[in-house]
Amino acid sequence: MAMTMHVDIVSAEAQIFSGIAEHLIATGVLGELGIWPRHAPLVTLLKPGQIKIVKPGNEEEIFYIKGGILEVQPHIVTVLADTVMRATELDEAAALEAKERAEQILQKRAESGAARQADIDYAKAAAELAEAVAQLETIRKLRKKLKIKE
Repeated sequence: MAMTMHVDIVSAEAQIFSGIAEHLIATGVLGELGIWPRHAPLVTLLKPGQIKIVKPGNEEEIFYIKGGILEVQPHIVTVLADTVMRATELDEAAALEAKERAEQILQKRAESGAARQADIDYAKAAAELAEAVAQLETIRKLRKKLKIKE
């Protein structure tokens, strides 16, 4: 019998997932993390991206988080996230539109060379671009897993 750990994924609004997993994969600020039972204790920031939970029987659940904190104890893993969505609930058209909008703002900023207020708009656009790209990457990985053609 494979070793397992308890995983909780919580957003500001509700508990999204609570259950047993064989392992979990998340995107930390320094790269991808694989968490298995008896992992060394760890607290790290998470970037926008996917959280993949592999449950007993090799069943997978994929979530998209907007960012958050991962806490690992030997048999308990907790993800505290600003926003959490099941990957199947992501809206590809909205993510593509947000990506294009952010890219246009960044392009205009690069062409104008403007400063001050534009710096705030630039930071916001860069954050929106990163979030949209992370959502699209999560959708792409889900399609690959389900073998759906793009």
